[in-house]
Amino acid sequence: MYLTKILKRRGVLCLAIAPWVLLTIGFAVRQSPAPTTAPAQLDFEFFKTQVQPIFLAKRPGHARCVACHITRDPMRLQPLAPGSAIWDEEQSRKNFEVVRQRVIPGSLQSKLLTHPLAVEAGGAGIHSGGKHWDSQKDPEWQTLAAWVRGAKADTSLKLRIIQTNSAGDNVHLIDPATNKVVGEIKDIEANHGVAAAPGGSRMYFSNEGLHTLDIVDARTLLVTKRVPLSGRPNNISISRDGRRVYVAIVQAPGAVDVIDTASQARVKSIPNKGGVHNTYVTPDGKHVIAGSIVGKNMTVIDAQTEQPVWSLDFDLGVRPMAFEQSADGSTKRIFFQLSEFHGFAALDFQTHKEVTRIKLPPLPPGKVEIFEGGNISHGMAVTADNKTLVVTSRQNSALYVYSLPDLKLLGSADVGAAPDWVTLTPDSKTAYVANAGSNSVSVVDIKTMKEVARILVGQVPKRNATAMLQVQ
Repeated sequence: MYLTKILKRRGVLCLAIAPWVLLTIGFAVRQSPAPTTAPAQLDFEFFKTQVQPIFLAKRPGHARCVACHITRDPMRLQPLAPGSAIWDEEQSRKNFEVVRQRVIPGSLQSKLLTHPLAVEAGGAGIHSGGKHWDSQKDPEWQTLAAWVRGAKADTSLKLRIIQTNSAGDNVHLIDPATNKVVGEIKDIEANHGVAAAPGGSRMYFSNEGLHTLDIVDARTLLVTKRVPLSGRPNNISISRDGRRVYVAIVQAPGAVDVIDTASQARVKSIPNKGGVHNTYVTPDGKHVIAGSIVGKNMTVIDAQTEQPVWSLDFDLGVRPMAFEQSADGSTKRIFFQLSEFHGFAALDFQTHKEVTRIKLPPLPPGKVEIFEGGNISHGMAVTADNKTLVVTSRQNSALYVYSLPDLKLLGSADVGAAPDWVTLTPDSKTAYVANAGSNSVSVVDIKTMKEVARILVGQVPKRNATAMLQVQ
């Protein structure tokens, strides 16, 4: 009641104030800040695969970032483990937590960006490690800026042809959609065998120069670990679940080294009679097959027990193989090439007996034999539908196609000089033939048996593989 009387007596004052109050409230509403966008989120995968390699990069005249930042605060990075060229997952997580403290998400004024940048380019006035970039247009600076702005790693799988170069120190990745080289792995001297992990996160290569199995991160294309082997390696294979890599040890007395991919260590060496040239895992994953040139034998290993279960001797050295499956997925026949035999043989897997040998066509008139590369016939594969066998001829510089199961010659295609290996796309429509004598890869349409492209790669390309990889 008392308040009501006051309001009635001061009605004029209230009326006079009311418009001012409303205007003030309206003005406050109009001047209130608009909702801001959420700050950029720092993506760990982008950091691991794109930012961390910058800390390890060597620039002419500069110390690497890691040279100082594994000992200096506040941005102290994790020490690299012995034998490792890049940080593992746990170390990367710790580095991420340290580096993110130097970042204001979304801001180009973050210390990570301004400290190593030249002052005239917008950098800070001090950085005890010097100025690594003279311009904001520098690709490395742009990568860091993209991460600060919230860039995310592309984790989608992409189909790639992995091409080793046996007389070089690099490996090339080919995009089958464009038939262009889209990636290069460096610093693997005399690389021989190749395999890719299921899920596409890693690639494995046998390194003849260092006698190691080199593990490569598929996104950064950097060697992350070198696993010492028991001797000089040749080709490799991987278990269907990706837990084991089987390395052919060609150095006497010969063995199959077993690498555990979780611990990244050699856990066993399975002795063999003679140096092992190639290892394979059968399509059903139950057996590991080891072929020896000098021992002239093939050994079948139980993949579960990792013990030999039977072997077979031949009159010639055993080289590349391919596998025909039965209706239930088990191994029906193994096709294999033999030293100095221009063709291939077939083995019945159930009876353990060789059932036939097929000679490839002779050198066509007017065509000159190329002596570079490996065996006279080296490289073969079975199509995904189990209906076709493709075989290379180094002598004829050609790819031949045979029908399955009757092994009738269907056609051929001329390729580059001295083809030494072949891999197929998952749909088996296209073959990629490594031409050891012309440093190239021939792309062959299997339906028409025509070479549709030829891709230049490195020195003496041999082993290749098809894989879905987590590449950028």
